[in-house]
Amino acid sequence: MMILFKQAIIEMMHHKLRTLLTLLGMVFGVGAVIAMLSIGEGAKVESTQLIESMGLRNLVINEKVNDNETLKDIRKNSIGLSFNDMLAITTTLPFVTQHCAEKNIKSYSLYSKNTDADSSVLAITPECFELNNLKLGKGELFTDVDSQGNKQVAVIGFEVADKLFAKEDPIGQLIKVNHLWVKVIGVLKQEKLNKKEIQGIKLGAEHNRIFIPLSTALKRLKVPDLESQLDTVRVTIDKNMQPQVAALAITRLLKRRHGNMDDFEIVVPASLLNQQNKTQQIFTIVMSSIAGISLLVGGIGIMNIMLATILERTKEIGLMRALGATKADIKNQFLVESATIAAVGALLGIVMGVALSIVIQSFADWPVQWSPSSIILAVGVCLITGIGFGYYPAKKAAELDPILALQKN
Repeated sequence: MMILFKQAIIEMMHHKLRTLLTLLGMVFGVGAVIAMLSIGEGAKVESTQLIESMGLRNLVINEKVNDNETLKDIRKNSIGLSFNDMLAITTTLPFVTQHCAEKNIKSYSLYSKNTDADSSVLAITPECFELNNLKLGKGELFTDVDSQGNKQVAVIGFEVADKLFAKEDPIGQLIKVNHLWVKVIGVLKQEKLNKKEIQGIKLGAEHNRIFIPLSTALKRLKVPDLESQLDTVRVTIDKNMQPQVAALAITRLLKRRHGNMDDFEIVVPASLLNQQNKTQQIFTIVMSSIAGISLLVGGIGIMNIMLATILERTKEIGLMRALGATKADIKNQFLVESATIAAVGALLGIVMGVALSIVIQSFADWPVQWSPSSIILAVGVCLITGIGFGYYPAKKAAELDPILALQKN
């Protein structure tokens, strides 16, 4: 076998330009497949991390946004999301293990002693920090004691800290939200996100947000008449409960409490993950199929070159048969040559695929995740393609009549 491999290398070196042109199809094919699979895998890993940050065991119940006329009709039967809804969910449904509530505050005035800002304000119960996976960077988070005492305190995102306090330490500083002064007691940890949203759900808004106790906001800041008491209720469900089943149970409970009005929606992060994975899988299959066309073209190139080689080496084949070479020997020699071209193309393709992935990652800011399986798959398909398209020329060479081959001019 080593002798056949050496002969294949020698034959390739005798026709450098022709070999190079033949290799290009395999190189581009393998490179494209590796690049597409690495980008697809990177996007999948990032999406999984982002959705998991929302909490795969969490369910998010949101108040639906409606115009005033629609709200007037809804309010005849439902007051919208409320603390009583959250209490009913937690006391009636045993699979709910944790819960928290949120309310968006419309701010018409927001500034510090230095400048103003366009940051959003979110009133929350303390449990929301854990359920929203919000990590503390410095200072401290407000607690149930602060909420029960209606303390005028705030935790801010790192973007808010940069806008309102520049290079100053924001801890202990005051921020005015509408007519209410709040004291900054904590700053959230800075975390970089490559995506702003996933499956229509906004991500990273906490970086430009001010968090205050929900009880303080409801007592000291005015809420418009038609608005619901809460905008969002988050619950964590038991690990033995299916998220989709839990969402259905909560929907039925709230429908009864809301007079069967369609004024809320439930987001299931676990379902988002499944949908994202399906979308990513389709993307990967389509892009890999397109990249695989290059391998097909490369295989056709190998077949053409091998057929041309047989015509050039007809006398050589006849001489080998006359000296005792069997049909199997001839076929194996040409199959090894085809496989060698494919193997060299695969190796060069790996280098190209990795380089292409790095370039795409640098210029397009797309995540990349290399996996041995994608490289093995690309190389395997390349070798199978090379051998498959080389089989017919090898068989044709083996079937040549040695007497006619020796008489060939």
